Amino acid sequence: MTLTSYAPPPRAGRREWAALVVLLLPCLLVSMDVSVLYFAVPFLSAELAPSGVEQLWILDVYGFVLAGLLITMGALGDRIGRRRLLLSGAVLFGIASALAAYAQSPGTLIAARAVLGVGGATLMPSTLALIRNLFHDAKQRGKAVAIWSGGMMGGIAVGPVLSGVLLEHFWWGSVFLINAPAMVLLLVAGPLLLPEFKNPAAGRFDLPGALLSLAAMLSVVHGVKELARDGLEVLPVLAVVAGLLAAAAFVHRQRTARHPMLDLRLFRHRGYSGSVLMNLLAMFALVGSAVFFTQYLQSVRGMGPLEAALWNVVPTVAVGGMAPAAAALAQRVDRAFVIAGGFLAAAGGFLWVSRMAADTPLWAVLLGAGVYAAGLVMVMSLGTELALGVAPPQRAGSASALLESGSELGGALGLALLGTLGNAVYRGGIDGAVPGGLPAGAADTVRETLAGAAAVAGELPGRAGEALLSAARTSFLGGLHAAMLGAAAVMILGALLAAALLKGVRAQPPAPGEETAGGGPGAAGPAAGGPVGAAGPEAAAARGAAAGPSAAADAAVTRS
Repeated sequence: MTLTSYAPPPRAGRREWAALVVLLLPCLLVSMDVSVLYFAVPFLSAELAPSGVEQLWILDVYGFVLAGLLITMGALGDRIGRRRLLLSGAVLFGIASALAAYAQSPGTLIAARAVLGVGGATLMPSTLALIRNLFHDAKQRGKAVAIWSGGMMGGIAVGPVLSGVLLEHFWWGSVFLINAPAMVLLLVAGPLLLPEFKNPAAGRFDLPGALLSLAAMLSVVHGVKELARDGLEVLPVLAVVAGLLAAAAFVHRQRTARHPMLDLRLFRHRGYSGSVLMNLLAMFALVGSAVFFTQYLQSVRGMGPLEAALWNVVPTVAVGGMAPAAAALAQRVDRAFVIAGGFLAAAGGFLWVSRMAADTPLWAVLLGAGVYAAGLVMVMSLGTELALGVAPPQRAGSASALLESGSELGGALGLALLGTLGNAVYRGGIDGAVPGGLPAGAADTVRETLAGAAAVAGELPGRAGEALLSAARTSFLGGLHAAMLGAAAVMILGALLAAALLKGVRAQPPAPGEETAGGGPGAAGPAAGGPVGAAGPEAAAARGAAAGPSAAADAAVTRS
């Protein structure tokens, strides 16, 4: 009997780690652009005078387009080359940033933000997929993904702070123009450090599938956000239903198309499907709770926007080392239990915060936020690493995009469901405290938000205003407590699911001979819990293309 031995995967060297630093640039900027407008809205409103609807689109269109195009761009990168898509997206992102910075009308700014979303959708799956092909060793890949996750969290946290600093010294367009130098650096360093990779057997681009995925994500995310903002209305419900129907049509298309965008066999591997679910639940809690925590700092504790943003960074900085620590721990302990532990830590943090009051010491509030942030960082970094590890390298672009799409959907659902829960408790508490004689519009404003109640209270004389503000803050804290308890319950569910679904699953690439560059109907699927993919005629060529720069100076690797 002949025994066949395989060489261990090549280890990354200095060039690969330098390439990771380059990949952090788009990661930071794309995540920053989600939150960088928070402080700029009053300034651009004074300059451009957008209507209420136009202002909402200025804020939301970036996230809508980004979420809608992630799957399409991930699949496109697998076909045309991930470095090519990344660099093309950098050019587009830089141009759109300049257009947004010098926009002279609300319509121009909305269009520029939409183009920024297109650019962001090309950058995000490309960075994660390239990490998959730059780092073949599981331990090194775990560290790289942990750094990538920290960059994502850091960008979201730093965005409002950077925005506040820039607006103190420059005009509102500077919050967009800051993107340009980083994109130029990416365009210079990218070709030098990032090898190219594309799937040689990807086939023709599936345009009908791309349109269906766009319709599904846009409709669902838009409908869910509208439900969170306006409550149960007919049009948002119809949007969600239409999105779900488009999603069903998309799945059918992927099962029957000759060259599908996605290899649905990925979901037969519980490591991949479980990771998508874990990240969705983590983002559900993170985004759903963030809006309440920010309002607590500003409207309950009376902080200004910049001060609140600075304090908001503290938990993120404090847990910056949790992702690498979780990756190291997962090398010694079954990652299912590490992820479950992250969920339980997050649940503990949410329970801690659910007990805070208006006069709770700030250090105690930040401690609770730091605990749940640490737990969520552990979950998302290990989940992302696992999803990348079990996906075939030639499918890393579409696999990364689908993972990130799940995170976007989780955030939208968290904002809608936890936001609805918290707002319902707030309105139930404030209803009995609205003073009689208020105009109907003012009474509605009080019932909508704490900030609205504070504005109305400021116009009331003496003790009447103080009583209304005190009642509004008490009602808001009741809503915050309910939202945090809801997040804690979801985290406990996540811990149970992680222990059940991910036990024994290892984040490792498919064994030689088990990868597939195909994915059309009729191809063999993976065993449940084993490596994704099956042997195919192009597998050897695909593995050679994905060998990485550690194997040969001119080897091609993914960059998403």
